[in-house]
Amino acid sequence: MADTDDRNADLRALIRTIPDFPKPGIQFRDITTLLLDPVGFAAAIARMAAATHGPVDLVAGIEARGFIFAAALAAPLRAGVLLIRKDGKLPGATIAEDYALEYGTDRIAMHADALIPGQRVLLVDDLIATGGTARAAVRLLRKAGAAVTQAQFLVDLPDLGGAAALRADGLAVDSLVAFAGH
Repeated sequence: MADTDDRNADLRALIRTIPDFPKPGIQFRDITTLLLDPVGFAAAIARMAAATHGPVDLVAGIEARGFIFAAALAAPLRAGVLLIRKDGKLPGATIAEDYALEYGTDRIAMHADALIPGQRVLLVDDLIATGGTARAAVRLLRKAGAAVTQAQFLVDLPDLGGAAALRADGLAVDSLVAFAGH
């Protein structure tokens, strides 16, 4: 759905750009302005639900803004919500996956009993940039036995290659709006 920017111009207008945040040269795409607009937020969820391919059992949201979209999207899809968090934030038994950052590594986790092997999982987050966290989430979900074949994002930054990397990993990737640059 990344090619539908014209149909989603109303949503694009609700996303504020903050120049030079968090450092010079970065154009930060602030989705909090869309979240403040009840009509815009509802439209985003409805369009994401419409773009979902087939039934899903769980919607996996990546910490933290992905939780918002996962929970809202799970209701119309009649699916459960699975939380993917930074390591050490979940109580009980977890499984985790490491991934590379620009300088060093990080780790995400989920409850070890969060899904039944074979369940169909839709991965959701607010934004896809380089794809490091999303790709780690797919590896984590697949390690747990999930069938992960699609991912959805409100915003894609295609110049950073994350959506393309997820497609190379075998996922259908949809986003509502795309912005050039970082």
